[in-house]
Amino acid sequence: AADTMQVAPILVALALALAVPSSSAERKCILTGSWINDLGSNMTINAVNGRGEFSGTYHTAVTATNNEIKRSPLQGSQHRRNQRNRATFGFTVNWSFSDSITVFTGQCFVDKDGKEVLKTMWLLRQDVDSLADDWKATRVGINVFTRLPRRE
Repeated sequence: AADTMQVAPILVALALALAVPSSSAERKCILTGSWINDLGSNMTINAVNGRGEFSGTYHTAVTATNNEIKRSPLQGSQHRRNQRNRATFGFTVNWSFSDSITVFTGQCFVDKDGKEVLKTMWLLRQDVDSLADDWKATRVGINVFTRLPRRE
């Protein structure tokens, strides 16, 4: 009985600690929703399924072509282990208006103010006419995405 009396206060303290709402630093970063990057491009990610797969659309604000920019489909996958607050992910954008494709890889974070941020790196591969032109076919870059406010 004496052992039970010593353990009880510890259990009460543990229960209270678990009941306290989580801080913004512990908030989960969720990919689903609309995002804007540092160049003004918009992306919408639909629901992520149980296997971590998702789809969506990407509307770029920049292009190296003279073609009219069109919304393009994206397909991706997220990896979340042990329900951590940050998820690693990757997705491919198959550009609807050019003969190129881009792959993004990144991680989702929650900053000190509780805002979600996607830090990404990308490779864009464009179609070239010959093997001799292969040297200029791939571009690399970095984008930072922040969540767009929800429309009411």
